[in-house]
Amino acid sequence: MKIHNKIIYLLISVFVIYTLSFSGFVYYSISNYAFTDFYKRLEIRAAIVAKIQLEKLKDITTIREMNQEYLEKLPNQEEYLLEVNDENKVKNGTKGLPLHFISTIINNGAGNFNDKNIFYSGIRYKTNNGKDYVVIVSAENYFYTHHIVYLRNLLFTSLAYALLLIVFISLFISRTLIHPIKNIINEVKKISSENLHLRLKTPKRNDPFSKLTLTFNDMLNRLETSFETQKNFISNASHELNTPLTSIIGEADLALSKIRTPDEYNAALTKILEEAEKLDKKTKALLFLAQTGFDGKSQKFEKVRIDQLILDVKETVQRINTNFKISIDFSLIPENPEKLKIKGNEQLLHLALCNIIINACKYSDNKPVFIALGASDKDAIIIIRDSGIGIPENELQYIYDPYFRASNTFNYEGYGIGLPLSRNIILMHKGGLVVNSTISKGTTVEITLPINVYKL
Repeated sequence: MKIHNKIIYLLISVFVIYTLSFSGFVYYSISNYAFTDFYKRLEIRAAIVAKIQLEKLKDITTIREMNQEYLEKLPNQEEYLLEVNDENKVKNGTKGLPLHFISTIINNGAGNFNDKNIFYSGIRYKTNNGKDYVVIVSAENYFYTHHIVYLRNLLFTSLAYALLLIVFISLFISRTLIHPIKNIINEVKKISSENLHLRLKTPKRNDPFSKLTLTFNDMLNRLETSFETQKNFISNASHELNTPLTSIIGEADLALSKIRTPDEYNAALTKILEEAEKLDKKTKALLFLAQTGFDGKSQKFEKVRIDQLILDVKETVQRINTNFKISIDFSLIPENPEKLKIKGNEQLLHLALCNIIINACKYSDNKPVFIALGASDKDAIIIIRDSGIGIPENELQYIYDPYFRASNTFNYEGYGIGLPLSRNIILMHKGGLVVNSTISKGTTVEITLPINVYKL
C-alpha cells in the first residue's frame, strides 16, 4: 500500500472513530436528559393534579389558575386517579395501566414507565382525610419523538459532510507531504557514481524536508570527496609503484642483454637493490596507511605522557638526521600532570609526530623547527611551526591525499604518504590535525589529542 493511501486511511479512521464516539456521547447524553427531564415534568403535573382533584383547599382556585397559566398541556396528556385500599391494591381496576407499574408506585411512592412514545409518571398521594391514591399523568414526549430524531439526523448529516471534508484534507495533506518526497526520489535516481557532482534542490522553507535534503547533500559531498580521494589514491599509487618497477625491469633487461663485466653487473644489481628498497618502503607505507583506516580497536591503547613522547620524537628525528634543528617550548604545560596524559598507542603516535616533524625540518632546509605543547580542559595541544617553503594555497585541499606532493617539492625526496598516515593516526585517537601554510614563509601544524577520551 502506498504511503499517501496509508495517511488518508489513517486520518479517516481516526476522524471517524472520534466523530462516532463524540456523536454517540452527545446523542446518549441528550436523549437520557430528555427522558429524565420529561419524567420530572410529568411527576410535577401528577402532584398538581392530586392537589386540584383530591384536596378541598381554600386556594385551590389559585393553584388551578397557575397550572393553566404556567404549565401548558402536553400532547396527548392523560390523568389517572386510582384509589388504593388497605391491602395496597387499587380499587375499580387499573384503567388499562400495567399492574407492575402501579405496584412500583405503591411500593416506592413514585414510578416511571413508557410505552413507545407515551411516557407515564405517577406518585402515591395521601389526602388530608386519610385516603390513599395513585396519581398518574401520561403524555407524548414531543421532544424525544421530534427533536431527538432531528438531532440524530443532524449528527449523521454532519458526519457525512465531515467525512467528505476529512477525505479532501487527507488528500491535500498527503500530497503536500508526499510530493516533496517524490521529488527527492526522482532527483536521487538521477545521481550515480558518474555524476556525483549533482545535488538535490534545497527548499527555501525551513522544514524536515529541507533538513533531509541538506543532510543528503552533505552525504553526497562526503561520497564525492571519498570517490575523488580513491581515484587520486589509485592513480598516484599506480604511478609511484610503477616507477621503481619500471626501473628494476629496465636495469635487469639491460644487464641481461649481453655479457657484462663484474663491475657492470655490480652496478646493475646496486641500482636494482636501491629501486627495490624504494618499492619496499612504498609498499609498507601503503599497507600501514590502509591499516590506519580502521577504527583502531585492534591496536593496544595505554597511558601516554605527551610531553615525554615529544622528547622521544625529537631524539629519534635528530638521530635520523643530525642536521635537523628542533626547539621545544614547554612553558605552557599545565601544572596538573593529568592534563598531559592521553590513552593511545605510543608507537603510532610516535610515528605520526616523527613524520610531521621530519617534513617540517626537511622542507625548511634544516632551519629551526619550533614545537610548543599546551593543554585545555579537554585536549592536549601540539603546535609544530617551521619557516620552510610552505604549501601553495590552492593545493592545501589535497595534502591528505596519499602520494600527493605539492608542486614546489620537486627538489625534495618523499613519497607523499607521511602526512596522510599521520592524519589517520591522529583521527584514530579521536584527535584533530589542522594545517595552515603560506608559500615561502612556512607551515604551522596544530594537533589536538583528547585527554582521557577513554576511561583510564
